[in-house]
Amino acid sequence: MRVGTEGVARCYLSLEEQARWRKTEIAFWLATLLPFVLFTSYLSLASQIAITALFALSLDLILGYAGIVSLGHAAFFGLGAYAAGLIAKHGWGEPLSGLVLAAAVAGLCGYAMSFIIARFRHLALIMITLGLGLLLYEAANSASWLTGGADGLQGVRMWPLLGRFRFDLYGITAYSYSLVVLFLLFLAARRLIHSPFGLALRGIRENPVRMPAIGAASHAHIRKIYTIAAVIAGAAGALLAQTTSTVSLEVLGFPRSADVLVILILGGAGRLYGGIVGAIIYMVARDLFSGVNPQYWYFWIGLLLIAVVIFLPNGILGGLARWTASWRRGTP
Repeated sequence: MRVGTEGVARCYLSLEEQARWRKTEIAFWLATLLPFVLFTSYLSLASQIAITALFALSLDLILGYAGIVSLGHAAFFGLGAYAAGLIAKHGWGEPLSGLVLAAAVAGLCGYAMSFIIARFRHLALIMITLGLGLLLYEAANSASWLTGGADGLQGVRMWPLLGRFRFDLYGITAYSYSLVVLFLLFLAARRLIHSPFGLALRGIRENPVRMPAIGAASHAHIRKIYTIAAVIAGAAGALLAQTTSTVSLEVLGFPRSADVLVILILGGAGRLYGGIVGAIIYMVARDLFSGVNPQYWYFWIGLLLIAVVIFLPNGILGGLARWTASWRRGTP
């Protein structure tokens, strides 16, 4: 009993150490304010990066920490976008309440789907998530009376944020709003991951068979984290609808699910900041490459992905962590 108690105490101590804020984290979040000063003409792009980073964060929770591979995660992003757009279209354009309602809609759908997700692993799980995403895409396409179909949702009118700040063409309000939501949900995710629940998720990822044998409710944990990830993805979709006042079928498409998976691979899955760093690199690279060659910019993205997978198999953050550890071992 004494050994077991000491082991538990060490685990809690390790979690407390991980939960402490590091100087690099503080510097990173302070750096997110630089676009307001140095890159004012790119604030619209910065808001898109913040929204994509939030979406990637939601995928990281299920893939990087629970080992749930999903090729249909855009379903929740699209549900959040359409929910926020429909709420605004039908007379309620208040952003904050619309954001909460849209995230709740995505979360309810994620909770319903989690009962199926919790029963499968690996290839079967990939096929199920892909199939559910495609079904939802076609359902939205067919229900043109509600979603606008291929023409997109028309008539989305957003009210000023907090009754004062309009969503201007320069992207000032959009980036401020998106960045605050990203930071708040990141804080919640960070708290979640550096908790006993987060530790259990990593155990399920490493060995889903052994965890139930030691008393961990694996299926219940998977359902919880899948629902939480759906809520965050829905919030990201709602942000996109509110800051652009447009919603199209593209928000539910497979390319968006594939893109966010690429982003997570680039940054490094299971590192919390991996999705954010990956979103910054991917979105900036896409903007630069599409400016050089609008037709073949995916070619350069493909080269970037191949280079990262070959030379940094654990993503950019994983590679940096490995190099830092090697440098520290080489110093006295």
